[in-house]
Parts: sequence; structure tokens; C-alpha cells
Amino acid sequence: MRNIIFGVLVAIVLFFSFKYFNTKKADEAKLIENSMLIQEQIKNVGKLVVTEGHFSEVFSYKDSRDVFPYLVTAEKKALVVVNADVTIAYDLSKIVYDIDEVNKVLNITYIPKEEVKISPEFEYYDIQADFLNQFEAKDYNKIKNKVKASLMKKVEASEFKKNSKNRLISELAKFYVLTNSLGWTLQYNDTPITAEKNLDDLKL
Repeated sequence: MRNIIFGVLVAIVLFFSFKYFNTKKADEAKLIENSMLIQEQIKNVGKLVVTEGHFSEVFSYKDSRDVFPYLVTAEKKALVVVNADVTIAYDLSKIVYDIDEVNKVLNITYIPKEEVKISPEFEYYDIQADFLNQFEAKDYNKIKNKVKASLMKKVEASEFKKNSKNRLISELAKFYVLTNSLGWTLQYNDTPITAEKNLDDLKL
């Protein structure tokens, strides 16, 4: 009788041990699968062009040179019409992150800054130059540098930057939806994101 009871007990222990290890193995497999799914989602995100726009500006350029101090001044000037295409993009392939499979946490530690690209086209009108102060290559370079600096200020002051951040937040929300659906936690620099609206408060 004892042998029968002992045999039954051994069978029960073996059964639950087998079930425990199978369940544990299944959980680990699911954990690895979820981890790979998250990594695949991040890897599939490339360069995100979030904002495109166009600027048209008219600039006047003027330069004076004293040929004979206090006697003769040579001048040159031009009217410059600029049409520029502007794009703001985030290269999300450069995102840096850590995956904690044990605690089911995706922690994003670095999000790249926006890349502002200005592609201007120049048209020169009413070019006037004195014989002793002609237009040179350095003048055109100076004009281009001034125009780009001016356009960059206009981009910074426009709604472009705000719109680009809104688009970025929408993209990051996909990570939140994915991790949340898998029972994981999304963090940014160790700060948990508990709701999509928290993404708006990120200091990027």
C-alpha cells in the first residue's frame, strides 16, 4: 500500500514539475518573442520627414569700399529673390534604447534632434557694381550664408518646429501602444510613460 501511495506521490510531483517547466519554457519563449517584436518595430523606423514647407524672401545686398579714404567710395549692390524648400526630419534609426526582458521594460535613452534642411534657389536682380568694387565669388558666398541664417531664424520662429514635434510624438506613440498591448512598460530615460499624453511632456 505504501508503495502505491509513494508511486502516486512521485507521479503527482513529476506531473506538476513537468507542467511547471513547460509553462516556464512557454513564458520564456513568449518573452523572447515579445522582445524581438519590439526590436523589430524600432528597427523598422527609419528617417521620418515630419514637416515640409516653402519660403520666399527678397533680400537686398550692399557693400561699400573706400578707395580713397574720405574721398571716393566704391559701391556694389544687388536685389536677391530666394525661393527655399525646407524640410524637418528625425532619423529615428539613431534611437538608443535598452530592453529589460526580466522586468518587461523598453527604456529609450536617446532620441536624435531634428534635422533642418534648407534648399534655396537664388535669383539676382538689379546688380550694380562700381569698377573698383566688382562682384566676386566671396560676395555670392556671403549672400548665401546670410540668406540661410535668416531663413533658419524664420524656421525657428515658425510653426514648423512645433508641428515637427507633434509628428514625432505621434510616431513615439506607436511604441507606447505596442509595449502596452504586450504588458510591457515604456520609459524615457528611466521615467515611465503611463499614458500617451505623457509623451507631450517629454523634453526632447
